[in-house]
Amino acid sequence: MSDPRAPVWKKLSLHRDPPLLELFADDPQRVEKLSTRVELDEGGILFDWSKTHLTDLYLDEFEELAEASQFDEMRRKLFAGEVVNPTEGRAAEHSALRGVGKDSSVEEAEALRARMQLLVEAIHEGALGEVKHLIHIGIGGSALGPALAVDALSRDLSLVDVHVVSNIDGVALEAAFAACDPATTMIAVASKTFTTIETMTNAQSALKWLAQNGVSDPSGRVVALTAAPEKAVEWGVDETRILPFSESVGGRYSLWSSIGFPIAVAIGWEDFELMLQGAATMDAHFRDTEGRDNVCLRAAFADQLYTRLRGCETRAVFCYDERLGLLPDYLQQLEMESNGKRVTAEGEPVDFPTAPITWGGVGTDAQHAVFQLLHQGTHLVPVDFIASIAPGDELDPAHHQILLTNCFAQGAALMAGGNMSADGKDPARAFPGDRPSATILCDDLDSETLGALIAFHEHRTFANAVLMGINAFDQFGVELGKKMAKDIEGGEASFDASTEALLKAAGLSE
Repeated sequence: MSDPRAPVWKKLSLHRDPPLLELFADDPQRVEKLSTRVELDEGGILFDWSKTHLTDLYLDEFEELAEASQFDEMRRKLFAGEVVNPTEGRAAEHSALRGVGKDSSVEEAEALRARMQLLVEAIHEGALGEVKHLIHIGIGGSALGPALAVDALSRDLSLVDVHVVSNIDGVALEAAFAACDPATTMIAVASKTFTTIETMTNAQSALKWLAQNGVSDPSGRVVALTAAPEKAVEWGVDETRILPFSESVGGRYSLWSSIGFPIAVAIGWEDFELMLQGAATMDAHFRDTEGRDNVCLRAAFADQLYTRLRGCETRAVFCYDERLGLLPDYLQQLEMESNGKRVTAEGEPVDFPTAPITWGGVGTDAQHAVFQLLHQGTHLVPVDFIASIAPGDELDPAHHQILLTNCFAQGAALMAGGNMSADGKDPARAFPGDRPSATILCDDLDSETLGALIAFHEHRTFANAVLMGINAFDQFGVELGKKMAKDIEGGEASFDASTEALLKAAGLSE
């Protein structure tokens, strides 16, 4: 069966892009056309895509592509709680956790959230004894989202000292132990299935640490965050300390569920609710805004322009805010686990590049490390800059002014290029320019803004998947290596000569 997208992709592939400076010169309304501000209850976020090669013609044809991809119908299914993950026959109801989705799913989420609120407030009120520390044990989506939000939002004031541990490497868990007093420490175990080997191994070691340090009832210190509550009961967690979430919520979309427990413990329930509120505002924008005016869809249009039409293999994200230092790590899982696929939603092989490699860092540190390649290297790398107008510190305003001017100057320099030699002819000092970037400028980095920012990237990822005709919600690519690791542990399989030699060298085989 022919793909209805194919004729649109053919038209798009015939474009010859004018340089960015020429696009600005030819259209005085360019910034207005390609910049959109999304208002929140407190402040807002400006999304500026004017320094990309999107044009009116591109936008017209990408809107045709969205229509050919049945984007409106897929978006309706997403918010209606219908199946959008065909390989597993599941819905993807993370937006329902924020109050935007199928009524019954929203009601269920509200009930589960009320249960979590009671536990969080009991901890803060001292009803469970003195709790100064929480060690949150999870991996992947059960760790990356909580780690990002706790780091971003609890630097000024942390109601409870939270340590997120994901790595099976014992060094990570020992570092958390060293920072905590076992007499005042709780353990959160986050696993959708409550069988994840890294998480459950770390959890057992945490219980052992509590017992060895005088805690009489280690299991009584555990809170389980899972979609398999019966497994948590079997493992020994008291039913009153189990916070379930729905099977229809994928791991990398789960910080809005009980997986967000450590966030609420660190920053307080009111601020956790504000995170959900910010995400819900972005949900409403994505659900109700059409075509190029939809900031998530517009970003996906630019992503497809550079990945598929220009062959860009990576996309960089630079946060000019220390508090967002973990955002590139979070986006790596969100984008690459969702869209790093080689078959369509129908199971047919793709003949085009899917997700680019997401990477990035923190400005201005990154300027002195990787921007050499961005400005003068042979790779074309689309860049997202993310910054906050309000500073996160109380030092001399010069700190934040220098930070922001560097952020804006980098985007301008990538676009303009030039030659910094005295005579303007030294090739080593030449900058080709015409290198694209987008800027996301927040009024402030608070709980509501962070929620909106994360939801924006969730919907951008989904929009990209729809335009490509792939399934954003399965992740079988992580399974083969895990199976082979279990085979090694069980001594049940033989491997290639290199792997066998490595196992022998490490003392893991005869």
